[in-house]
Amino acid sequence: MKAIALTRYLPIEKPESLQDIEFDMPMARGHDLLVRIDAVSVNPVDTKVRAPKALVEDEPKVLGWDACGLVVAVGEEVSLFKEGDRVFYAGDISRTGCNAEFHLVDERIVGIAPESQTPAQAAAMPLTTITAWESLFDRLLVDLDADNSQRSILIIGGAGGVGSMAIQLASRLAGLSVIATASRSDSIAWCEKMGANHVINHHSDIAAQLSELGTNEVDYILCCNDTDTHFEAMVEVIKPQGAICCMVDSRGRLDMNALKAKSVSFSWEFMFTRPKFRTEDMIEQHHLLSEVSRLIDEGTLQGTLTKTMSPINAETLRAAHAEIERGAMIGKLVVSDWE
Repeated sequence: MKAIALTRYLPIEKPESLQDIEFDMPMARGHDLLVRIDAVSVNPVDTKVRAPKALVEDEPKVLGWDACGLVVAVGEEVSLFKEGDRVFYAGDISRTGCNAEFHLVDERIVGIAPESQTPAQAAAMPLTTITAWESLFDRLLVDLDADNSQRSILIIGGAGGVGSMAIQLASRLAGLSVIATASRSDSIAWCEKMGANHVINHHSDIAAQLSELGTNEVDYILCCNDTDTHFEAMVEVIKPQGAICCMVDSRGRLDMNALKAKSVSFSWEFMFTRPKFRTEDMIEQHHLLSEVSRLIDEGTLQGTLTKTMSPINAETLRAAHAEIERGAMIGKLVVSDWE
């Protein structure tokens, strides 16, 4: 089967950074589904894993953690899916990635793809939606059954993939007042389209801009951007007994003592935690994706695909990685269709 892989970690402009390689067909065992891949999305995690380093792989390594495709075989323990199901998922960073014609994935982190979406549209959704959902409802503990109309959330980096979904989930499902950040006219317009009540600039004084909106504090903060750069501002504007969730690694030490006086909760979100560590609640990602698929089909949530490239091969994926590394993407980028 065709796949795109690397053995050396190189700058993306190097042709050897991602290469077309032939692999043996994998076989489904246990809880695994064998999925014929129709489309894959490229995320910042792909570029971070591929980033230049001295390591050399003994065997070609396949990246890719966002996919939509058709189930063509199932393991003997599979109970949630059958051959012929169209599925979408973000996968497991500790296993072989989905930039291949056929891919093995544990059924417990897979959902039935939305019927109303194309494979490319569906492939854009899983990783960022899982990240946003877990951030809001598992880390920040936003209560979906509560009246949240008087509560607010600041989403730093609202126009990216995770921010796009977090705005929708926070506003349309949880009923929070959403303040997103963006710095360009097109990204501001995108945040507003996703459902943000207000949009401010994360390159300017966040506290001062909140004050101009008539508030000095927010109940929740989800930082999808540079954790170090925004940490002091988050400490300043979070409400006493509020909660902060970050998803971008810090480059240095964060002063957690600064949160003590306000009794603020701080958490990290890494959507690969459940599959990587085979947690007891690993199947929650299946439930989550199934619910999101329903919400998309009924029109409550909308897709975030903004750019599609094809075909799926090394040249196209190198171009997709370069686009992500430029850091100006709005929404999601998907690579679809094999040659």
